[in-house]
Amino acid sequence: MLCVFDVNETLLDLAPMDALVGGPELRREWFGLAIHTVLTVTATGGYQDFAGIAGAAAVEVAARHGREVDLAALGEGLRSLPAHPDVEAGLAKLREAGHTVVALTNSPLATAEAQLQNSGLAPLFDRIFSAEQAGRLKPAPEPYHQVVAAYPGQEAVMIAAHDWDIAGAQAAGLRTALLARPGVRPLPGSPEPTYTISALPELAELL
Repeated sequence: MLCVFDVNETLLDLAPMDALVGGPELRREWFGLAIHTVLTVTATGGYQDFAGIAGAAAVEVAARHGREVDLAALGEGLRSLPAHPDVEAGLAKLREAGHTVVALTNSPLATAEAQLQNSGLAPLFDRIFSAEQAGRLKPAPEPYHQVVAAYPGQEAVMIAAHDWDIAGAQAAGLRTALLARPGVRPLPGSPEPTYTISALPELAELL
């Protein structure tokens, strides 16, 4: 099985960004605005660099609350996020079972490579893909299709802690596994994910 992983929030914990953006509520508002922008850009047929979107969203949220944000520190923080506690064991179990493990993120490829290297997860991945290479952001079909095309003949499952990412992968013909981290629920009105898990090590047992 080709196991395709989202990166931010699915594998990596954004909580350390709280100190840079003004606390957990502003961090959620910032990332939510970034994703809202991604969805709007994608739905209207365009493409923008995700790092630029994240930076612009951070400036906007800071301004709403009478704050300023250090974009250089923000970028460094994103490249230095730690893995969630369940991730390393879950990835190792999948590899031990013979599955191919790759990452697919909206972040630029250089950022994704730095993130997985700095978190210590890079050796557990066979390859890292970015939506940047497809010229479209998830949940457009092109990023998912580029990964599947690189591994012809393998059935693919997309693992993400984002309902919109699961919906995009489903529409692109992949199996899906929703990683139900705290507060994560399936997207209302969409087909159920193929699998729903609360921690990553559960996936190897299901596959």
